[in-house]
Amino acid sequence: MLMGLLSNILKAVAGKAISEVEAAINNAVSEKTRPTIREAAPQQSYSDEVPERTAAEWKTYFREILQCEYPALAIRENVPVTEIAGFVADEFQLYTTRPRQVYKAEWGQPYTFVLYEGASPKAVVMLGSGHSHDSNVKYLIARMYAKKCGLPYINFYTQMPNERSYVVSRLKKFM
Repeated sequence: MLMGLLSNILKAVAGKAISEVEAAINNAVSEKTRPTIREAAPQQSYSDEVPERTAAEWKTYFREILQCEYPALAIRENVPVTEIAGFVADEFQLYTTRPRQVYKAEWGQPYTFVLYEGASPKAVVMLGSGHSHDSNVKYLIARMYAKKCGLPYINFYTQMPNERSYVVSRLKKFM
């Protein structure tokens, strides 16, 4: 019992001593030596980062970039997947639950832009919103047929800023 009483007294004294030492340290540091805390820059909201554009405005924006960066290539818009791949029905494993499902080229999302050198396609640029490129079957079919035809498939999400320098660097990386 005596040991328990001594233990409690020691804990109380040590706790009080530690608190006093912390207070003394805090008081010893003057306001002048403490680093000043700068106010954080206001966070930009998502709507401030992404210009409000319609689908037509996004197409115009990307068309202009493609024309400036690749003047030697012809640009076609809304190109059906069948124009590139033909009318074929290949088996692709889009989903593990239906691994033998047949996805026809005509079911694919038309390519937003196809860049041509002469009569042969050289690259596909797709615009989409949300996660359409990752989850929409039409986009998945279009991407798979572009890959099957050996074409670079470059997608851009229209809910993102897509600054010109970013778009150009991605195009150069893929092409």
